[in-house]
Amino acid sequence: MLVVDGKGHVLGRLASVVAKRLLEGERVTIVNAEEVLITGKKPSILASYQAWFQTRNLANPRKGPFHHRRPDDLVRLTVRGMLPKHQEKGRKAYRLLRVYVGVPPEFQGKELARLPEAEAEKLGRTRFIKVGELSRLLGARF
Repeated sequence: MLVVDGKGHVLGRLASVVAKRLLEGERVTIVNAEEVLITGKKPSILASYQAWFQTRNLANPRKGPFHHRRPDDLVRLTVRGMLPKHQEKGRKAYRLLRVYVGVPPEFQGKELARLPEAEAEKLGRTRFIKVGELSRLLGARF
């Protein structure tokens, strides 16, 4: 079982590494999901997520689709997008994933893994937004 600390990791890179591990059959847990980073300019990231939130059923907008705002759900959905979710192996892999905001009591005191290929320091960029901050701007309360 791999327990990854999301702090300082880039969302897409983290999701791709985790998706590959899940497809290999490894159980993966991501903690501190609110500290995962999305690189880019804050206004453009916010605008793209707000546009995604505007998608609705034209016949009856109350029927959905309903989009998640919480940071753990946003990270989970990003990983899901990198799995073959319509195949049995993708569904099995998705069930092996757990994502948490903060560090749950059962993982406190345990060693949390870092994925060097997904860390933001490797990029050298200064423009980014944390998933937790994005969630708050989208209206999440966590």
